[in-house]
Amino acid sequence: MTDPRIDLRARIESLLAEGPAAALERERSAFDKSAAPFERSLVLFGAGNIGRKTAAGLRKLGIEPVLFADNNPALWGKQVEGVTVVSPEEASRRHARDAAFVVTIWRGEGQDHMKDRLGLLKRLGCQRVVTFGPLFWKYPDLFLPHYAAAPAHQVHQHAGAVLSAAGLWQDEASRREYESQIRWRLFFDFDHLADPVTHPIYFPSDICPLTSDEIFVDCGAFDGDTLRSFLDRAPSGFRKIIAFEPDPGSFGKLSRFVSTLPRKNSIELHQAATGSINGPLRFTGGGLPSASVGSGSLEVKGVKLDDALAGAPVTYIKMDIEGAELDAIAGARRTIQEHGPVLAVCSYHRQDHLWNIPNLIHSYNPDYCFFLRPHLLEVWDLVCYAIPRRRLKPAAKRP
Repeated sequence: MTDPRIDLRARIESLLAEGPAAALERERSAFDKSAAPFERSLVLFGAGNIGRKTAAGLRKLGIEPVLFADNNPALWGKQVEGVTVVSPEEASRRHARDAAFVVTIWRGEGQDHMKDRLGLLKRLGCQRVVTFGPLFWKYPDLFLPHYAAAPAHQVHQHAGAVLSAAGLWQDEASRREYESQIRWRLFFDFDHLADPVTHPIYFPSDICPLTSDEIFVDCGAFDGDTLRSFLDRAPSGFRKIIAFEPDPGSFGKLSRFVSTLPRKNSIELHQAATGSINGPLRFTGGGLPSASVGSGSLEVKGVKLDDALAGAPVTYIKMDIEGAELDAIAGARRTIQEHGPVLAVCSYHRQDHLWNIPNLIHSYNPDYCFFLRPHLLEVWDLVCYAIPRRRLKPAAKRP
């Protein structure tokens, strides 16, 4: 019987057969091939975050978007980024034959898929339809990276690490997910991405149930949303919770929530960002889920988990820290080596986190089994679960 890990490696090698030079050339030409002859006459379908970013970037290139098309009737007739918004039907009536339609909708919370958005425009008679991906590839200095979206040739530059991570996944669902995520990073192929799993994010009870003895560490605790989920699912309570949240607005909400809990004395809060160093960090705040370290006008406290936890035998660590996950894992090296806690780490904030996060954890402690699960649509809320074998449900131990 063929080892499924070997089969996956062979499929990944096939995806990488193109090579970095050919991938770079494909990035440079893909948009023009899809949009020609309307490369500078563009209707943007979706006036949300991606649409606004696209419109602003195009202006820097001297390209004025023709229109925004959007499914939200509340926006019709209004302007976003100085561009008039109309319905998809109206946009196609005006410009189906003299503009390229670029889908600038990419979100995890919706119910539709990219194929549905593309299909709508094609049914309306639009002659040139393309996703935002090839446009972003053509102008990477303006648009990339954007979360996991980045130049495809960079995947090839990390081929060794990509193939190493391919051998770590414990079950077939994870292997399929990894392959589809690599395919998306190489080709913006939305069609092969799986729908979200049904278990709540960070707590996969089908492979690793919570116990009443958890010392749970929440990195990126926000306003307490993950703590609520943990408390709802901890079967008979917990030993301790240690939560880290650097954003002042979110930390205030977190503190108020914890103050209402009957076991508040068992919950330790830190207004700090977890990373690879102890010291001040620049921070972009605002009380939003996407607040992040690395830039911005705020200065916050940064801590290494190894030092902040002071050797506590933690059993479960969750990380959703907007791209700082690798640094936080590095700052928890001793904890991971000595205590082997369950790790639930978001892996969608950067292109290379898909392979670098499991590879780094494995390099610290080879006892972990790895699972990859999508919790929202189309790459969003992708989580790498690193679970020590002793914590796995028996059925999950089979490779």
